[in-house]
Amino acid sequence: MIEYSDYRCPFCSVFAEETLPKLQPLIDDGTLRIEFRDLAVFGDDSVAAAAAARAAGKQGLFWEFQDALYRRLPNQGHPDVKDDLIMEIATQVGVPDMAAFEADYRSEETRTAVKNETAEGRRMGIDGTPFFFIGTRAISGAQPLETFQQIIAQEKAKAS
Repeated sequence: MIEYSDYRCPFCSVFAEETLPKLQPLIDDGTLRIEFRDLAVFGDDSVAAAAAARAAGKQGLFWEFQDALYRRLPNQGHPDVKDDLIMEIATQVGVPDMAAFEADYRSEETRTAVKNETAEGRRMGIDGTPFFFIGTRAISGAQPLETFQQIIAQEKAKAS
């Protein structure tokens, strides 16, 4: 599954907090692999949040950072994501080298990578988050768990 999301998107947050954990058994048994893509559509704070997740990822803590950030942000509106929150979450998830984290988080290279990935998604016609590709199927929005389970099962059967 390829997921396009924005950290400031309330529906992306709901997916990450409620649906994604329930898909973990399919990840654990090898049925599902998730690739995350940035689609930073809500401005500079969206780019900053994505840059922070990438910086944490350079130290092996991408998913932990992502989970902590989504849990911290409200599931409504498009909440601000400022430097103090980013640094607090990086500390919370145990980023071992905070100086390297901050350098990666603030680097133009990291921000450009986020913007390039966002542009790639837009060229593919994706203009809202969350958006998913599961096998050959495109899914727009944070659908119910059962929808994901059904499509994953259908795509697995087609691949067999």
